[in-house]
Amino acid sequence: MRGKKLPDLPIDEMNVPHKVVERAREAYASGRTRSLEFRRHQLMQLRKMYTDNSNTLLKALVSDLRKPMQEAMAMEVNEVLQDTTYILNRLDKWVKRQAVSSPIPFDKSYIYSEPYGVVLVMGSWNYPLHITMIPFAGALAAGNVVIIKPSEVSPATSSVLAKLIPQYLDEECYQVVCGGVSETTQLLQQRFDYIFYTGSTAVGKIVRDAANRFLTPTTLELGGKSPCYIDHTVDMDLAVRRVLWGKLINLGQTCIAPDYVLCSEDVQEQFVKKAKAALHEWYGDDPQKSPDLARIVSERHVKRLESYLECGTVAVGGRCDRSDLWVEPTLLVDVAKDSAIMQEEIFGPILPFINVKTHAEAIAFINKRSERPLALYVFSREEEVMEAFVQQVSCGGITLNDTIFHFGNKELPFGGVGGSGMGSYHGRYTFDTFTHKKACLARTYNPIIEKVLRARFPPYTEGKMKVMTSHRDRGEGRGLLHHLALLTTHLLALALGALLYYHLYMD
Repeated sequence: MRGKKLPDLPIDEMNVPHKVVERAREAYASGRTRSLEFRRHQLMQLRKMYTDNSNTLLKALVSDLRKPMQEAMAMEVNEVLQDTTYILNRLDKWVKRQAVSSPIPFDKSYIYSEPYGVVLVMGSWNYPLHITMIPFAGALAAGNVVIIKPSEVSPATSSVLAKLIPQYLDEECYQVVCGGVSETTQLLQQRFDYIFYTGSTAVGKIVRDAANRFLTPTTLELGGKSPCYIDHTVDMDLAVRRVLWGKLINLGQTCIAPDYVLCSEDVQEQFVKKAKAALHEWYGDDPQKSPDLARIVSERHVKRLESYLECGTVAVGGRCDRSDLWVEPTLLVDVAKDSAIMQEEIFGPILPFINVKTHAEAIAFINKRSERPLALYVFSREEEVMEAFVQQVSCGGITLNDTIFHFGNKELPFGGVGGSGMGSYHGRYTFDTFTHKKACLARTYNPIIEKVLRARFPPYTEGKMKVMTSHRDRGEGRGLLHHLALLTTHLLALALGALLYYHLYMD
């Protein structure tokens, strides 16, 4: 099934993209997704869907990419399950109105979290459950109606989602549109209130262009070449294992996998030596027979990866088998900085090495590239070296002395910058991505405040101008008008107290 066209699903008038969107608009207009109780119930149903069908989902993931069972469970099924629980445990707090200070005393200012409306979530094939359903859950939690377009390149997972979601969730508020380029094109011709896309930069530009037609806000989670710097101060045994683990998850088909290594020739020599031992320990004499390595998504991608082997000298690995969609974990040295493998995101288990003498040279190399990376990895014991990368390299996110881990922390936003994407999600940030922050201010009828603010009305005079321009920001403290109002309140309270005392004791 891998890489083949999605099996045909029953088609009727309601499956046509424009009809799906019309149905979604009617569902949103009904107002039921705005109810906190409705959202919580749908999230609980979503969690039930995952627990009831974990084996079915695992089988689909194995079918699409021959994912190792542990990877499929840890990084797909368990992740979406934990994400839903995380949202449920915090949703009551997230939806509350956020009170903020007002420059004028007695006014009330607050931020109201409002759903955008009808949202399109476009998933990716490399993590077809995780990358599709985590943004979906956040959009649902924010009160939106959501249309899911899973990737046709992962047909088994797409079919399972199309079957299960209507069984567990509201069929009008949450719909799945399967299919390929034609269906995607038809969807993008419709008007949405928000679009969330994960995938290649090339398709991301198409999505952005389609969204611009209606000025639709978008989040684009793209990719790019994520560098990894290693210096001589590290525990090399541990560094090698951590880099290889991040590189070989899903056989390198991970948008934040370390794409290339920057290090000295001495560090490179140590890395290659220790990598041979680690790979043999993990995958045995013949890695192709190991159950712990996935497969490349299609023969076309195998051919592309094969061509990269000509860009340097194979130090480890290098074997390919198109019939099995297999590329061996490979280390490539003697790589030219302008070679093809250094121009495109690899998205496979090939790790090229570029030699630099210092961390400053590594930073300069990264910053000279045309696009900013989605992820950056720095291995060093030197605080000033790590801080130099944090401050001087613009990228989506950083893990220091490991790989991938920043992606797994729900308290951190995940997203790209420039060519690696725009916008972010994960945890609270997913909810915020799909939420319009509506500014609300309720004015007072307090006569004292109104007396002061009458200076805003015509006819304008120099004196009124001085009153209206006299306010100065004093940081987070309260301004003059606030203190004046507070003093007035105290004086009024004192007067009322005196009047009450007079009536009780002096009459």
